[in-house]
Order: sequence, then structure tokens, then C-alpha cells
Amino acid sequence: MENNLEYNKQLVSDFYTAVDQQDYDAASAFLHKDFTFYVQVDNPIPGADGFVASEKKNFDAFGDFSFQIIDLIAEGNKVAAYMIHEGTHNKNPLMGLIPKGNTIRFSLMMWLTIEDGKIIEKRAHFDRTDIKEQAVR
Repeated sequence: MENNLEYNKQLVSDFYTAVDQQDYDAASAFLHKDFTFYVQVDNPIPGADGFVASEKKNFDAFGDFSFQIIDLIAEGNKVAAYMIHEGTHNKNPLMGLIPKGNTIRFSLMMWLTIEDGKIIEKRAHFDRTDIKEQAVR
């Protein structure tokens, strides 16, 4: 199943649909029991609960936070997802920054690994400096 490219892309798409809808139970169902989320290269967050807590912080900082998948590319048991996140930072602090009501828009690359038909690893790559500059302007 891991090498079925269309299955893998659909799995990732469905996972992000659940995350965007803040349906954390549904999102967690797509995650392998040994799932690890890397917020950046060397910052592992183990398990579905750790991932949900991390995502909730983002959604809780914005009154209207959503994202759009621009492209999905699959090879073997890997899926790359290029995404745009956007929202108004008007609720809770984000990365230690007090909300000013600014619209923040940034791109991300996600690198996901599929095992046993579930997402076992997710690596996020984005520019924190860009996000912080938008939050404080």
C-alpha cells in the first residue's frame, strides 16, 4: 500500500482536510501508532496527541486560519505537500507574539512518510522569520 502513489496523495489530502476543519479525531485516525511530527528539522513531537496540541496552538491564535494545498507530489512511500496558510492573528499569542489583527500568509513544504497505510512521519519546513515579521508590522 505504501507505494500506491494515488492512495498516498489521497491519504495526505484527506488528512489535511480534517486538520483544516479542526476535526482532530479524524486527523488522528490518519496517523500511524508510531507517528512523529518534526516542526522543524530537529524538533520531534511524538504521537497524535503531540501533533494535535501543536496544531491547536496555530488555530487558537487566529480567528480564521485555513490552508490550501497547492500541490502534492508522491514517490514511493513519501508525499511532498506545498501549502499556503492564511489567517488573521487576532486571538492568542503566536510564537510569543501578541496578536495585532494582522493577516498572516505563508507557505510551507511538508514531507510525509506513509507506513502501513497511515502517516508515520511528518516534517514541516517554513520560514518562522517571515511569519514573525508579518505578525509585528
